[in-house]
Amino acid sequence: MDFIASIILGIVEGLTEFIPVSSTGHMILTAKVMGYDDQTPIMKTFEIVIQLGAILAIAIVYWSRIMNLLGWSHSEPLIKQGVPKKRLNLMHVILGIAPALTVAFFAKDFIKGLFSAQTVLYALVAGGIFMMFAEWYNKTKSRITAHDMDDLTYKQALLIGLYQIISVLWPGFSRSGSTISGGMLSGVSYKAAADFSFLIAIPIMCAAAGYELLKSYRYFTTDVLGLFITGFIVSFVVAYFVVLAFMKLIQKIRLTHFAIYRFVLAAVFWLFIMQ
Repeated sequence: MDFIASIILGIVEGLTEFIPVSSTGHMILTAKVMGYDDQTPIMKTFEIVIQLGAILAIAIVYWSRIMNLLGWSHSEPLIKQGVPKKRLNLMHVILGIAPALTVAFFAKDFIKGLFSAQTVLYALVAGGIFMMFAEWYNKTKSRITAHDMDDLTYKQALLIGLYQIISVLWPGFSRSGSTISGGMLSGVSYKAAADFSFLIAIPIMCAAAGYELLKSYRYFTTDVLGLFITGFIVSFVVAYFVVLAFMKLIQKIRLTHFAIYRFVLAAVFWLFIMQ
């Protein structure tokens, strides 16, 4: 790998980690097109590093919310129709991450056996269909009871956490795709589901990246450190602006648009990887 490759891969990670298009599929395809084996120890370690850059970006975007959750910042109580309204709290986050973390911990060896280019290809298509269904259901069948994150009930947080298991067991399905769609199927607005998806990404991704780093730290050698740092910085910068742009344009960019993009990506994936 050279610095150009680390920049390109950092851009791809930053662009795709938090939107429902499958960062896994993009990383596999990009590495293949560039002539790299994404399964080598160095490449796997590099992917962890640039993922950490994306995590830092989302943590900064949601910094004030994180401080409130941890009780390190005091905000004025929310008022709805003259009555104080409960804010999102740590229990919502725990319910949102516990199912996926539990499955990942106890089934980690089984999950590794599920990973293949073909599995990711099918996940791109299945995830796109799931997202389109969730958007249709949210618009026509569901009574939205949570218009922003602070409206979330514990039940809705848990349901989102359960839907997140799909992405754990099916590489390429997209963590954000499963959680946003799961939220919309549970009576949560598109924006609130996306907000909560981004917020719970922080502990989920930190746990996953931290676990992998314990096994890969020996690959942090001086000859690749510059590449790792470059990829980290690029991923951080790109992810930061992507999340800000996504939340700003969320009413214009629907899940169906991402689903169609996934179908196109699946076709490209088939041409470059499966043939």
